[in-house]
Amino acid sequence: MKLLKSVLVAASLALSLGSFSTTAVACEDGRTCVSFGQAVSMIDEHIGMAIDAIEQEHDTATILKHIKQAKDLSKEINENDKVDIARGRANGLLKKARSAVRKGEMSAGDEALKAAKAKFATLAGLRN
Repeated sequence: MKLLKSVLVAASLALSLGSFSTTAVACEDGRTCVSFGQAVSMIDEHIGMAIDAIEQEHDTATILKHIKQAKDLSKEINENDKVDIARGRANGLLKKARSAVRKGEMSAGDEALKAAKAKFATLAGLRN
């Protein structure tokens, strides 16, 4: 009886641990799950669209939408410590641009976006 009980406990434990795989649900938290290169190019596109929107004097909602999408995509970049630190600094520039655009200071937002675009462009060199 003791042997049967321990076999049942071991079997149920093995089945319950095997049914909850973390790799199977890695990208189901609403993120897009793209590769490093794709994420950097998509961030570059959104920052470029935000810069164009500032230059063409679009409404702030459009500009803020592109900044938010770039910031959300930056969460996909997680290569190593050097890249993560540089990504954090570039995100700081995106935050600075967002707050400047919210205040109506479009020239300061444009400068911060251009600096962020340059910072994100340097991330590929830090991968190794």
